[in-house]
Amino acid sequence: MKRRIALVALLVSVLAAWFALAEEAGDKPSVKIDAPAPDFTLADVEGKTHKLSDYRGKFVALEWHNADCPFVRKHYDSGNMQKLQSQWGKKGVVWLTICSSGPGKQGYYELGDVKKQVKMSKSAASAYLRDTDGKVGRLYSAKTTPHIFVINPDGILIYAGAIDDKPSTKQADIEGATNYVQACLAAATSGKAVATKATTPYGCSVKYAD
Repeated sequence: MKRRIALVALLVSVLAAWFALAEEAGDKPSVKIDAPAPDFTLADVEGKTHKLSDYRGKFVALEWHNADCPFVRKHYDSGNMQKLQSQWGKKGVVWLTICSSGPGKQGYYELGDVKKQVKMSKSAASAYLRDTDGKVGRLYSAKTTPHIFVINPDGILIYAGAIDDKPSTKQADIEGATNYVQACLAAATSGKAVATKATTPYGCSVKYAD
């Protein structure tokens, strides 16, 4: 009996240590709908630093990206993502594309190659940010590419999840899909309530560094 109690106590202590390490490593999600979005600072491919809080007063969309992911290519090869970026950028929305792929992982490119890739994709995002150590991705618990978050001018997270309701790699599925990001921004920028604030993201898993 004493041995069993000792084993249980050991297991509890190991689990406690594991959870503590996970929290320290930033694996604990820090985002909640209708709560302040965590601040962060990242550099873009031109070397300019972007701090989320500097965009207070504007709507901000965060788009997790991996150029080699077929789900991402679906939306870029069709022009669907660029259309969203351009449409809402013209209306004052700050669109930040973020890549959290770690060195040696799918979607990771050296800086010079990233610049070429962004240019070739004809991205219309406000900036393309590199998160090679994955700290910001883990801070937001970004799970897939794409995974999109929308933040209102008060710094409050008002949407998190998939771009639409068609979790496939087929471009043909874009037409007729319910675009959650479009619906969110259309409602929020008009002062209306956002009907769908959270959905399950789909795509390739974010390729974080080990």
